[in-house]
Amino acid sequence: MIPVAKPILSGEEIEGIRAVLDSGILAQGEAVAEFEEKFAEYVGASHGVATNSGTSALHTSLAALGVNEGDEVITTPFTFIATATSILMQRARPVFCDIDPETYNIDPDQIQEAITKRTKAIIAVHLYGLPCDMKPIMEIAQDNGLKVVEDACQAHGAEYQGKKVGSIGDVGVFSFYPTKNMTTGEGGMITTSDPQVAEKAGMIRNHGQSQRYVHEIMGYNYRMTNIAAAIGLSQLNMLDQFNAKRRENAGYYDKNLKVKTPFVPKGMKHVYHQYTIEVEGREEFLKHLERHGVGYGVHYPIPVHKQPLLRDYNDIALPNTENASMRVVSIPVHPGLAEEERELVVRTVNSYE
Repeated sequence: MIPVAKPILSGEEIEGIRAVLDSGILAQGEAVAEFEEKFAEYVGASHGVATNSGTSALHTSLAALGVNEGDEVITTPFTFIATATSILMQRARPVFCDIDPETYNIDPDQIQEAITKRTKAIIAVHLYGLPCDMKPIMEIAQDNGLKVVEDACQAHGAEYQGKKVGSIGDVGVFSFYPTKNMTTGEGGMITTSDPQVAEKAGMIRNHGQSQRYVHEIMGYNYRMTNIAAAIGLSQLNMLDQFNAKRRENAGYYDKNLKVKTPFVPKGMKHVYHQYTIEVEGREEFLKHLERHGVGYGVHYPIPVHKQPLLRDYNDIALPNTENASMRVVSIPVHPGLAEEERELVVRTVNSYE
């Protein structure tokens, strides 16, 4: 079976881990600080704050921006559940806007209509590695005094009009889960050019400490380990190479597949965390892939507003999201994909009737 995702590791990760083990300092330390600095520089932000997951990075970013109980945060329902639960963790209320059916990202035209006197922030999710249309989102935020969180957990290295995602909004949030474009095993990163937000985020992820044993604000144990950071430093060195291979694989699919393939608007650089197509009769199509040894993913079969956890939202009608959730299928695009595997994927998809 050709896997839909596959982390690519080299000897550098092992050397970095060994150096951390030899140092005897396994928890947050110099390796984490170096990773924060280099990742922020790569993105084009002034500060990086490393965490132990993308979810904790999302939660920390909202807390650092001052999202509190009773506030509203506008976002997309076509995303992983953590986008919404990070809002709930602050006792705030998610407000869902429908997606653009071509990009699967939040439709900026619907954001303005969703704003109320309680709205505090917008979370723009760069789904599958494709940037949101950030210009109108930022204009709406500025006109209404709102904060913008870029959920770039699937978009390491993606670009919008020449700027890397994670450097456009008030904060950017990244995940380093093993299936992502780069990994630390588990881990996350907040990027920002606001020194006050960076300082507060750094305190929140470390029990609210301003200095050792001085706890000024509510905080959590969201720290990244030096071991994870050592892996991340090696992976960061390879990220552009990984993304180039993903884009090459995507280009091959674009030319050869006979189904609806990803739409990339002008001025955007897609990094293909997922290569997502649309099909009719998805259940039978998935069986067809299985019979031919092609792995797949469905991201996401149940939109966030239809999840049991968010039962108060279940009756909301978001037709573009609901239609996409019934039709999307992600096929292998990872940088470890061999040429003959790409060819098999194309033959298999195109032979489905």
